[in-house]
Amino acid sequence: MLATAMALTACGNSGKSGTVRSQKAAVPAKSLPPKSEGSTGATDDVDGYLPEGRDITPADGQYSAIRNLNGPLLKALRKADKDAKRVNISFQVTSGWRSKKHQQSLLDDAIHKYGTLEKARAFVNTPEQSAHVSGKAVDIGPTDADDWLIQHGADYGLCQVYANEMWHFELRTTPGGTCPAQLTDAAG
Repeated sequence: MLATAMALTACGNSGKSGTVRSQKAAVPAKSLPPKSEGSTGATDDVDGYLPEGRDITPADGQYSAIRNLNGPLLKALRKADKDAKRVNISFQVTSGWRSKKHQQSLLDDAIHKYGTLEKARAFVNTPEQSAHVSGKAVDIGPTDADDWLIQHGADYGLCQVYANEMWHFELRTTPGGTCPAQLTDAAG
């Protein structure tokens, strides 16, 4: 479970600089980012946990992780998913909205693994700064879906935020606009 927590992040909304229209992932990723599971107890749908072994799409509103996403983000994500399906690309949501409890669980795991809050913040943001907690961030897989979103996401206002997380997207521009330059990691 610690490895799961390390691969996840929550977002801050500061530190934008420069702009890019099309983005490339800075690091290779597994075919799917791990599901949002923390080891300290936040494993309930009420907290935004998504169960393992299920392909959860942007249309699966029965899960709080999808249902509690920011309305404009969810609308853009569903439109992008629909368009990507035309070229046989399917989105899987691996993490969306998270409760503060769930986010703290992920952060606690990261601190345990890396030894300090400062080091952990490269991978997981605090509940107060996480865009996942406000429903303004979503993690998508598999890799072909991430690649498609990196290339076409700006058409929907969706941008890859962190260079070390090709699966993490937020609304950061208007549809058809230019995405801001990526931050190095969740610490900014």
